[in-house]
Amino acid sequence: MRQRPPAPQHGTRRSGIRRLGTLLSALALSLPFTLPLAQADDRALRNALEAARNQQWERIDQRAIADHPLAGYVEYHRLRTRLPQAEPGQVLDFIERHADSPLGEWLRGQAIAQYGYAGRYGSLLAVADGEPAGTARQCYYYSALLGSDPQAAAEGGLSLWMVGHSQPDACDNLFRALRDRGVIGEQQIWERKMLAWQAGETGLASFLGRQLGSRWEEARQAKARLSGDFAAVTRVPTCLGPECRGSGPLFAAAMHGFTRADTEAALEAWRKIAPHLPIERQHHEAIERDLIFYTLVRDIRHNRGWVDGALAGRSDADLLELRVRAALSDRDWRGVLDWLARMTPETRDDSRWHYWAARAHERLGDDAQAREAYALAAEGRNFFGFAAADRLGQPYALNLERNGFDDSYRQQVSRWPAVQRTEALLRIDEPGLAASEWYAAVERAGEREARALADYAARRGWHAKLVQTTITGRMWDALDWRFPEAYREHFLHWGRMTGVDPYLLMGIARRESAYNPEAVSPAGARGLMQVMPGTATQLARQLGISDPGAYGVLDPELNIRLGSTYIRDMLNRYSGNRLAAAAAYNAGPGRVDRWLADAPEEFDLFVESIPFRETRLYVQAVLSYRAIFESLANGGSSQGVSMLSPTEKTVRYDRSLLARN
Repeated sequence: MRQRPPAPQHGTRRSGIRRLGTLLSALALSLPFTLPLAQADDRALRNALEAARNQQWERIDQRAIADHPLAGYVEYHRLRTRLPQAEPGQVLDFIERHADSPLGEWLRGQAIAQYGYAGRYGSLLAVADGEPAGTARQCYYYSALLGSDPQAAAEGGLSLWMVGHSQPDACDNLFRALRDRGVIGEQQIWERKMLAWQAGETGLASFLGRQLGSRWEEARQAKARLSGDFAAVTRVPTCLGPECRGSGPLFAAAMHGFTRADTEAALEAWRKIAPHLPIERQHHEAIERDLIFYTLVRDIRHNRGWVDGALAGRSDADLLELRVRAALSDRDWRGVLDWLARMTPETRDDSRWHYWAARAHERLGDDAQAREAYALAAEGRNFFGFAAADRLGQPYALNLERNGFDDSYRQQVSRWPAVQRTEALLRIDEPGLAASEWYAAVERAGEREARALADYAARRGWHAKLVQTTITGRMWDALDWRFPEAYREHFLHWGRMTGVDPYLLMGIARRESAYNPEAVSPAGARGLMQVMPGTATQLARQLGISDPGAYGVLDPELNIRLGSTYIRDMLNRYSGNRLAAAAAYNAGPGRVDRWLADAPEEFDLFVESIPFRETRLYVQAVLSYRAIFESLANGGSSQGVSMLSPTEKTVRYDRSLLARN
């Protein structure tokens, strides 16, 4: 019952110059707007846009839409269908005129694709603005550079070649040209073959193998032997391919598969062969990284001594995090401090790590150091920051930023072209295009303009857009906007009806969907509280109401009712404990039951011991969000607000939490 809110799309480029000056000039414009005229114009525009999509140009009354703020959308389709015959000057003119809208970059991307397919490489480079987004367009782009900048073409082409999966047909000409020039030779073919083998792409691996000459026969035989038995890694020749250059890619791929299949046996084999392998440093480090990672994730104690030695020379943040968590699991408080000290200062300067340093100092009897570390942790507005503040008995550091604009400026904002286009797109029932317009405007805006757009979204009740606006605009302290009072009455009502803390419900919905009532996860979870259709059917039967079906469950009030009922059932299962219930909401009660069977006894150790990173972060987010919602309802003050109840802070986190026990 979860889903990450989808990231908005902002155009076709991966990188490029932000035309802030163009935007600010556009923001100064004011377009006439009266509702009756807009409604009439909207009907004409809607009809014209439908006709343009179907290339029915005779149906378009150009005079009726000439002054409409969305006329550019019809022009976009007209120019797009003229590609690749349209000249670059026409494309560039359109891009310049629509620089404050996603339309310009969309057309640039279309032009790159169409010019590339047609082999009009000069035209492609004329409209390109650096490397485009998308593999096919990148292949066309580097194909175009073969003549004017062969080094850049070679570097970009090799990057596209060196993957373990098939690439689009658009890359064929580029790869062929690089092979003809000797940039892609048998060495690069072998390396890609190994990447394909590691990725399980057997068809691609076989295809690449047929392109290798006789000098690679022994390497091919070694790969064939290892495909059936990873343990044979100790028995194949160590020098493979010309000048042993095939050894590194082969042993890296084989050890990756071996480590995933049997980490303990893989380490034993590695310790035998590592001193004798003529492989590059990058392959050696990749093999050892896998061994460290899987040893720690799978808690293979027999490998721990080797891991600690191998980690001594590394600063990988994720591996050191796993090692600290292993020390916490062992209650090795001195080890916690030692491994934290090996993190870079930038990694270590986080509420989470300050908190665990404080807990370690506390357990080792150094109260002064503990208080100092707790104070540093308590500066954070997150789960561990709030937990540290509770330890110190002080309010939470909300760092709440208030924003306000006078009516005159708000009137200006309502007339900004991007705002008018967004409103018009919503009126003609194009919510996806409206979102693209809005987020493109936020991304291009300066700090004050971005906050003005957030203010507009808040006043319009665009809850999902508002939350995403704060993310795109990096408005981390604008808590009133990041945690709006969306669907508040429904949360309060169903909180009362189910006996569930309404701020917990708000925290779940904020984490699950960022208040997008139509959110659908890849797994099929739906709506504000991300209820699975099957779960909705069971809950509806439990409540004695009609099965809402896959679309009915998107109704905000019903979705909140169903989600409230489900979390109530989880709370009943875990004796009212919100930490365990939130974990079950995300990962399922069966898993949480198993985690409690092996869990540490204290709340913070329980949270840190959750094996799924997503669930671990989910629980922290939901509980900290509920504290923020309660603080905002308290006028922005955390005085008297507690993230966890006294019982949740002191209860044993083990199977005793299960109510049925």
